Amino acid sequence: MRHYRPVDSFDEAAAEIYDDEVRGDEGATVAFLAERARGGAVLELAVGTGRIALPLAATGVRVDGVDLSTHMVAKLRAKPGGELLSVTIGDFADVPVDGRYALIYVVYNTLFNLINQDDQVRCFENVARHLTDDGCFVIEAFVPTYLVRLRDDQYVDAEHVGVDRVILDVGRHDPVAQLLEESHVHLTAKGTTLYPIVCRYAWPSELDLMARLAGLRLIERWADWERTPFSSTSRNHISVYGR
Repeated sequence: MRHYRPVDSFDEAAAEIYDDEVRGDEGATVAFLAERARGGAVLELAVGTGRIALPLAATGVRVDGVDLSTHMVAKLRAKPGGELLSVTIGDFADVPVDGRYALIYVVYNTLFNLINQDDQVRCFENVARHLTDDGCFVIEAFVPTYLVRLRDDQYVDAEHVGVDRVILDVGRHDPVAQLLEESHVHLTAKGTTLYPIVCRYAWPSELDLMARLAGLRLIERWADWERTPFSSTSRNHISVYGR
């Protein structure tokens, strides 16, 4: 996608609609992460509007955040408790914070917003530097099996068809670079709005190798936050890394 910058995916327009999609897994996510934190300090990479960070902080643990988008963080600040979180504006691959954490996590495929392998490896290395000796790094991501079945490595999906609005998900896949270029296209009587995003996906085994390069190893892997066993048919994974 020519001239694409990751910050373009999280501009003011995107921040306005980001919370419109109700995912419904917040309770299970927070319970899993709170257990892993064991009362220690927590850092969320790409904290966004605080969908997970705010309810996690409400359990009593200290939650800090990093995010590239001032617009997303403004949405977090406007929510109850949002002004209490320490949030650093910057590239989450740099983990640009001080101190060490019992838990560092990144959810909802966001690790793949780092659109080259070098940045993903760098993220693992910087996370390892900020983990306590018994700390862990938790990643939620999709398993890219469905991409190998795409016809001509592209697709158009109708995400919503209504009287006043149609939403299309348009994607193009580069299997060599492991890139997925997408745009969510909103069609209304007032015009067309594009919400582009580019992801550099990685298979679970590749993430395991990145972890080893950073001095970490896989501790456990699940298919979801409810700890459903991970299998060859799983579409998503929750991976926990530690020393």
